[in-house]
Amino acid sequence: MEDPYLLGPYAPVDEEIDATLTVVAGEVPRDLHGTYVRNGPNPKRAAEGLHHWFDGDAMLHAVHVEDGQLRYKNRYVRTPALAAEDEAGHALWRGLMESWSHNPKGQPYKDTGNTDVLLHGGELLTLHYIGGVAHRVDPRSLETLGARATPARMSAHAKADPVTGELLYFDYGPRPTMTYGVTDASGAPLHQTSVALPGPRLPHDMAFTERYAILMDLPVWPRPEAAIERKWMVDFHRDTPARFGILPRRGDGADVRWFEADPCYVYHAVNAWEDGDAVVLVGCRCDDPIGTPDPADGRLATAMANLRLRAHLHRWRFDLATGACTEEALDDLNAEFPTMNADFAGRRSRFGYHVTIPDTRTLRFDGVVKYDDGRRVARHAFGDGVYGSEAPFAPRVGATEEDDGYLLTFVQDTRAGASELWIYDARAIERGPITKARVPARVPAGFHATWAPATGGAS
Repeated sequence: MEDPYLLGPYAPVDEEIDATLTVVAGEVPRDLHGTYVRNGPNPKRAAEGLHHWFDGDAMLHAVHVEDGQLRYKNRYVRTPALAAEDEAGHALWRGLMESWSHNPKGQPYKDTGNTDVLLHGGELLTLHYIGGVAHRVDPRSLETLGARATPARMSAHAKADPVTGELLYFDYGPRPTMTYGVTDASGAPLHQTSVALPGPRLPHDMAFTERYAILMDLPVWPRPEAAIERKWMVDFHRDTPARFGILPRRGDGADVRWFEADPCYVYHAVNAWEDGDAVVLVGCRCDDPIGTPDPADGRLATAMANLRLRAHLHRWRFDLATGACTEEALDDLNAEFPTMNADFAGRRSRFGYHVTIPDTRTLRFDGVVKYDDGRRVARHAFGDGVYGSEAPFAPRVGATEEDDGYLLTFVQDTRAGASELWIYDARAIERGPITKARVPARVPAGFHATWAPATGGAS
């Protein structure tokens, strides 16, 4: 059977272009100035064996907004791995579904940087979910500038502090430890430590407050035979509590305080902050991150099940005085890939913006939803056959309030194979996009996105 993650809305594009977008509905806000950038997998060469959606080379799709004009550009992130394959003229790595025995020595997985994209120190950093180097990219030209020099690898979701300018990061691997570190605004290392774990773990995200980093020890880890068979094989241990570690931002790993919560997995946190003697974490909770394979999907059944993301908004409260953890479900809507006003990261915030997930065979996003202090307050569906991307928040130029700004997302009409940029007023997303602009190339489905304001910032 053909892999559905290589077809239709997921099919890679093979051309890099620059183009002015044509507005087909509404108008471009004049108080919006900066660049919307989205990352995602776009395989340049077919590798041997089964394909997984996470395998593709990183490609950035961006729209620069200025003076009511929209300029689109897409570029591969030119990683060392991609350069090696360009030189060889063929794929050198096999993907997540295959044994890493045949991959280049010392590099079991191809470091594509295809997962996250964030702005730090005036540069975009593209990061890989399994961990790798932070690939530096110019936010306007999308030129790859090389690797950020850090003493350790970074997993996908490093965090930029909008107040201090610091970058907080973590890494994990086939060992009973996690690495946590901090850099300054220029990327220079400030702190790094090792945190002991009961065994190898597979965390995907972290969070932070003004004084603490929040690390995750969740009950998903590799099967014992994975290292022997040299394959990605993981299980969800639904009888093992989830643990959240509260660590002073410059603390030694031995200083971490662990709080137990109900078994779950967390792909993405929304935000965290301090509330008296407590730390509050808001995120998207998965009750079953592995899923049940459908035999009709054949050899792809396990991967297809894992990609059927089901999560809902949740809040945890860690009492530093008593050591107690309390938690509550905030909504039952299947919604993920949260964004927020990055100027409030690590501090008390009210608003979050997620994409909604329909019950489809492959992972798709069919609308946006807005939360106010955990309450669902607005929602907009993209429409039949139209699917979108993570929608970062872009503050209005001169804004002074948290939700005064816009959401931007690439959408794809799967019936026509055509893509558009949609811009929403973040205070009225239920009214639908205030701007629709035609992209003269298809933007394949992808992963994370960010807003890079023209004047810099932490988005």
